[in-house]
Amino acid sequence: MHAGLGLLRLPPDQFWRMTPRELAAALGGGAAPGGGLARPALDALMRRFPDAPRTRPETS
Repeated sequence: MHAGLGLLRLPPDQFWRMTPRELAAALGGGAAPGGGLARPALDALMRRFPDAPRTRPETS
């Protein structure tokens, strides 16, 4: 609420009609055009949370 009403100075009725995606875009939330993550943000997440090595299930 602080971001929408305080930082962006949106009127309350406009703030409450916004979707979370619209609010994130208005705040410049690091998203690339089209709603995906920007590549640098994705790379940082991949370094921070690498995939676990996959193991093959044993078959009998």
